[in-house]
Formats: sequence, C-alpha cells, structure tokens
Amino acid sequence: MRSRRGRRPLTARRRTGTGVSRRRALRRRWVAVLSVLTVLGLGYVVLFTSLLGVRSVEVHGAHSVPGDQILAAAAVPDLKPMLLLDTDEIAARVTAIPGVATVDVSRSWPSTVDITVTERTPIGFVAGRDGFHLVDSGGLDYKTVQNKPERLPELQVAAVSPEDPVTRSVVAVLATVPEPLKGQVAVVRAKTPGGVEFTLTTGKTVRWGDAANAERKARVLSVLLTREGQIYDVASPELPTVS
Repeated sequence: MRSRRGRRPLTARRRTGTGVSRRRALRRRWVAVLSVLTVLGLGYVVLFTSLLGVRSVEVHGAHSVPGDQILAAAAVPDLKPMLLLDTDEIAARVTAIPGVATVDVSRSWPSTVDITVTERTPIGFVAGRDGFHLVDSGGLDYKTVQNKPERLPELQVAAVSPEDPVTRSVVAVLATVPEPLKGQVAVVRAKTPGGVEFTLTTGKTVRWGDAANAERKARVLSVLLTREGQIYDVASPELPTVS
C-alpha cells in the first residue's frame, strides 16, 4: 500500500526497519557465538591435546655433565602441551645436578624445549681419602674425581664450604690473583680469612693476606721474587718482606 506520492506509509517503513535491525542483531549474535566457540576450540587444542605438545628436548652448554643425565633429571613429559610445562620446576630439577651452576629452560615453538646450562668451573681441589674434590668459585665441593687435577691448586683449609669464611676468602683471593701468577700457585692454605698463603711451583711461600689490593700485591711480588729468599710477604704491599 503506497501513499499518493508513491512512498510507503510510515508504519510500513517502520516495520521493515525493525525487521532489518533484528536480522542484523541476530547475525551479530551468531558471529559472537562462533568467535567464542573458535577461541574455546583453540584453547582446547593448545591446552588439552598433543597438537602443540613436547616432541623434542635440546640441551645446550653441557660439556663435562652428560646430556643424558640432564635429560633424565629434567624429566620433561613427552607430548605434554607446551603451555602447561612448568619451566621453573624443570630448571630446579636440573640445577640439583652437582656439576650444574645455572639453568635456563625455554619453549621453542611449536614443540621443542631448550635447556641451557652453565656448568661449574673448578678453581682448585681438596685431597681426600676418596679422591680429589673439585671446588668452584663459590667454595662449593661439587664433584670427586680419582685423578689429581692438572693445573689446579690444592686448597688446604679446615672445612670447605660456601658458608665458611676461610673458604670464601681463599676462593676470593684466587679469583683476584692475576693469571700469570695463578699458574705458578701449587697450594693455597689459610687458617683465618686474612691469612691466605701460597706455595708456588718453585717451592717458595707467598704470604698474600686477603683479596684486597691484588694487582698491587702481584706487582710487588714480581719484584720480590728476583731476590733470594724462601718466604715472600706481600700481605701489606706497602711494607713487603723477604726472608
């Protein structure tokens, strides 16, 4: 039914507009529902299926610690969804290996777990009845070997431990001694934190003191070693002595 000017009555136009609006609203609802279902479906696939699950584990940075030992300690579940992996827990298990200092566990999408380790580096050893105990820069006795380590000094302290003040002083001194001199050190001993002494490969004794003023002590010692003597005291580099 049209008006005299050929236009539909207002009531008809209103009815048609309402119908279009309803169809548009219904279409939007269906789009929203489908979007939610899509998100839920993707979430289900990612979290509860093996489509994005673990298929390989790669170890990086391991040299003295066997890779198989690291993989066994990591115990990464095969095909477990990548997003559900607890990387901190995996890292904690690997860090429990004595020769491992630090661990970083990361996801390499879509299905690989990367385990990067930093191994402990020995700075000396302690001789024991069961072998030679390797000690790292933190003062930790972390490994026992049967053959005497080459090019490492023997540490002679009452009790090797990261909590022991004497041990901490000894490893701190070894960390600050210049490399040329460090290669001449055969034995390091101390009874107090400030009383660190060296026995050099020549058999001479160096009274070093604590870790302070390492470079200056090394310069003074290089001059003193040109003199005849058996004991070289640079604990106070301002007043060195030879006896």
